[in-house]
Amino acid sequence: MMTSARSADSGLTGPGDLNRYPFPQASGSDRAAAPVWEGPDVDLSRAGRRPAGSRGRGLHGQLVQQLGQMIVSGDLGADRPLVPEEIGQRFEVSRTVVRESLRVLEAKGLVSARPNVGTRVRPVSDWNLLDPDIIEWRAFGPHRDDQRRELTELRWMIEPLAARLAAGHGREDAQTRLADMVEIMGHALAQGDAITFGRADAEFHGLLIQLAGNRMLDHLSGIVASALQVSGGLVSGCERPTDASLAQHARIVDALGAGDGASAESAMRQLLTVHPDVERVVPAPREH
Repeated sequence: MMTSARSADSGLTGPGDLNRYPFPQASGSDRAAAPVWEGPDVDLSRAGRRPAGSRGRGLHGQLVQQLGQMIVSGDLGADRPLVPEEIGQRFEVSRTVVRESLRVLEAKGLVSARPNVGTRVRPVSDWNLLDPDIIEWRAFGPHRDDQRRELTELRWMIEPLAARLAAGHGREDAQTRLADMVEIMGHALAQGDAITFGRADAEFHGLLIQLAGNRMLDHLSGIVASALQVSGGLVSGCERPTDASLAQHARIVDALGAGDGASAESAMRQLLTVHPDVERVVPAPREH
């Protein structure tokens, strides 16, 4: 049981108290079984939405998820101290689990650990905002609107250029795969299968960036994939199965097959402005 004095020292009282993120009491001394997330904030704990290699599974991954959400949501503000002993007691996990979880959060820029100072939350300016986990936590937290807008703007800068560059790399195997994804999306649209549509869409965009032949752009493909997977259909028109978005995907494939970079770029810009929310963020492309 944590004392009020220790809670005050850690800065985890009041609105940012760990008790707002319930963690069931473990039974037994080893506490090996993975807990079940409960409570009013359960909708925030969506660890199963996509693979999260950095978080892993079990107690370690759950703790990274929980603390990461609290920091990104603002419940644990900048410069707030995190006392490992208190975290271990509150979440009923070992020192090793706490230590490794804080190391993961430190690698993401969310916390810093210094001798004689301890572990403290870092300001948002220090966060790795391109980290897939942070993208997800922001997308489903109180700052979801900012995250949606920023992802849209980033995709607007990346993907039209990638489409233009991809047209100059006439790899028939990759273009065939892109065409396959469009066909799958067409079938999914006809059947009202939004899940299959979304998966094919994510593969389409990731493959297109890889086809651009630019290693730095390729490094950003994971960001686009995260944007598509956490957007809830509001980052761009792509995630919502519509005839308009399907037609633009097909236009991109046709342009790539013809080696027409300008048309591929134009089709991608049209695709990213299918949804009216996006039109308020970026201007519609001109047709020449």
